[in-house]
Parts: sequence; structure tokens; C-alpha cells
Amino acid sequence: MLRCVNLLEDFQEGEILIDGEAMGYRTEHGKRIRRTEAEIARMRAQVGMVFQSYNLFPHMNILKNVTLGPVKSLGIPRTDAVLRAQDLLARVGLADKTDSLPGELSGGQQQRVAIARALAMQPKAILFDEVTSALDPELVGEVLDVMRQLVQEGMTMMIVTHEMAFARAFAHRIVFMAGGEIIEQGPPEQIFDHPESERLQAFLKRFKQGYQM
Repeated sequence: MLRCVNLLEDFQEGEILIDGEAMGYRTEHGKRIRRTEAEIARMRAQVGMVFQSYNLFPHMNILKNVTLGPVKSLGIPRTDAVLRAQDLLARVGLADKTDSLPGELSGGQQQRVAIARALAMQPKAILFDEVTSALDPELVGEVLDVMRQLVQEGMTMMIVTHEMAFARAFAHRIVFMAGGEIIEQGPPEQIFDHPESERLQAFLKRFKQGYQM
């Protein structure tokens, strides 16, 4: 579903709106018409994505990883991109790692770089794809702390996660999916305290100890 939002994966029905603009397709005279690749690229640049496996460029230092997108895709002068990257890396606690290569960092640090890279594009929304699942348990907290800060700042985020405590505390709307279908959706208090479907009830029972605050 995340990949459909920025059209890394095509979708055949329905509509995805980014700030009120339909992603990938427009409707003319009742017909569904694919947008030009230039239009799709423009809209895709408005949506950041943070992947489960970081997807940093291993041959580039951290600063170059964060500045590449703004310079190449947005046409921002390199000097301005560097200043913004330094600010963002400081914000995620990595001000002293600008010259490091991704392989020299821990998994949690690499994921924080990936978040800084997404923010550098000044997106309207950020997609998070199981960003803590590849991390050791002790590193999960440092990534969730950065995401928690983004929630408090009002960043629009779509998060695929099994971190139940985080979802309960910070989500505005939760969608529970299984087998590619929406089973149940609603505000956190409804989903966690009054689940209606047997499938969701069984799922939450497995995580009960983990998501109680």
C-alpha cells in the first residue's frame, strides 16, 4: 500500500490524493488517464519514504546521502542543501557523523540518516515501511524518538508498524489490514479498547503486554 502511494507500485482502482491532487492518474470525461512521468516525478518528490533496510548509498558519506535528493531533484544550491542537511542530522542526533559512511554506523543510526534524508526533500508526507523491524531491540527506541518528534511537529505520516505502544500513543487513525484487505479502522482508543472483528481481537491479544501504556 505504501508503494502505491508514491506509485512505486501501480494500482488499478481507487484514488490516492496528495494534498488534494490525485497521484498517478487523473480523470477526464469519465476516463482514467495516467499522468506524464514528469508529473508523477513531481508528485513523488512531495512524499518521502523511509525503508525497512535504510537504502542509503553505501559509497557516499552521510552528508552526501542527505544532500543528493535536494540538489538533483529539487535543484537546491549545494550550499543551501548542505546547511539543511547539517541541521537535520543534528536534529536526529548525528551531527558528528557527516563524514561517516553508512557501513560505519549502527542500524539505528542509519535509519535516523534515512529519516533526515526524507526530511531534506521538505515533503508533504512521509511513508515509513516497518522502519524498526530490522533493528536490535535496544536501537528501536532511538528511531521511535525521532518519529515521535515528527508527530508532535505535525508531520503527516503513514506508518506500517508492529510497534503497538507507539501506534496507540501517537496515531490519529489506525487501519488494521490482513491479506490485502482492510479488516477494521478507527481512532486508537476504538481499535485497541473496542476491537470488533475476531481477527483484530486475536492479533491484539498477542501484543497485549507490549502496547499497554
